[in-house]
Amino acid sequence: MKNFDGIIFDIDGTLANTHELIFDTFNHVIGKYLNKRMSNDEIVALFGPTEDVILKEYFAERYNDARNDYYDYYKKNHKEKAPAYPGIEEILIFLKSHLIPIGIFTGKGRQTSEITLKELGLLDYFDLIITGDDVENHKPDPEGIRLLLSKFNLEEEKVLMVGDVANDVKAAQDAGVKCALVLWDKFSREKFSYVETDFKFYSVEEFKEFIKNNFD
Repeated sequence: MKNFDGIIFDIDGTLANTHELIFDTFNHVIGKYLNKRMSNDEIVALFGPTEDVILKEYFAERYNDARNDYYDYYKKNHKEKAPAYPGIEEILIFLKSHLIPIGIFTGKGRQTSEITLKELGLLDYFDLIITGDDVENHKPDPEGIRLLLSKFNLEEEKVLMVGDVANDVKAAQDAGVKCALVLWDKFSREKFSYVETDFKFYSVEEFKEFIKNNFD
């Protein structure tokens, strides 16, 4: 008997190793338009709002040019800098074969979310994608999780949120769903290993076995 009726995934650090690509992309436009460079921690501190909101704040009247450069660099460098984690697609195929609704709730904007999912060949696995552009309140607010629960008429305790940072855990807790904190990305492992949650996984293989044991 399966333990979950629905699964919700974050994108960055969960499906793909995108952190370095994000850092490089921000520094590409910051260097070009502001002639400076930011540390990874400084860039992480900007997260919450979508890329467009951050770019508008930083580049003002040069926003349109900076925005075009941002998305162009992000897409062109994706294959080289941001691969999917080996084993992720196998997990999604398994879930689809069991007719489990699969959603995305990410703080990324719609454009970068779709670039990433298309570049990884994963877009068609997801039944609903909620991005930072689709909610009024960003993570750790659970608005996006609640939208997914409503869409598929799911009970909170039968849903698993899969993410790699503390905001994912907080959003899951506030929505009343279970949370798997995945720490197979070096960035997340170094920053969030201390976070208490329902489940914690350090490798995709370990998570894959958990998923199979909960559905077979």
